[in-house]
Amino acid sequence: MHPSFHLSQLLKSFAMLGVAALATSAMANSPVGQWHTIDDKTGELKSMVVIVEQQGVIKGRVEKLLRKDADQNAKCDKCSDDRKNQAVLGLEIIRGAKKASGKNVWEDGEILDPENGKTYGLRLTPIENGAKLEVRGSIGPFGRTQTWVRVPGTN
Repeated sequence: MHPSFHLSQLLKSFAMLGVAALATSAMANSPVGQWHTIDDKTGELKSMVVIVEQQGVIKGRVEKLLRKDADQNAKCDKCSDDRKNQAVLGLEIIRGAKKASGKNVWEDGEILDPENGKTYGLRLTPIENGAKLEVRGSIGPFGRTQTWVRVPGTN
């Protein structure tokens, strides 16, 4: 084989790796992925939420309940919409968020707290290069921010 053939193949391989790295970096700095939620009071893992993006819209569901005392058969009995009495495991808790123009923030969606059945306005902000996610739920000027942690080894 001619030496220039090997060089061109090598350059193509490096270019492909660069494209893959950029794609991975872009996903890592977005809310898309698997996240551990943390209990505000105990600091223990509470659940794993999977967030996906479809046609520019973010949605997320409870994939696992991780608290040691979690009722794996719990229902959202306090919900008042189409999620009423649905199993918390698999429940869609994030709906309708979209990326804000010119910012690394997703907003204008809603997040459901299955423990009280209430929905809140939602803002998602990846921080620490996508390793963590600030999740802000609010009603008017009042709200609370939680920090979720990306599940290790996932994007």
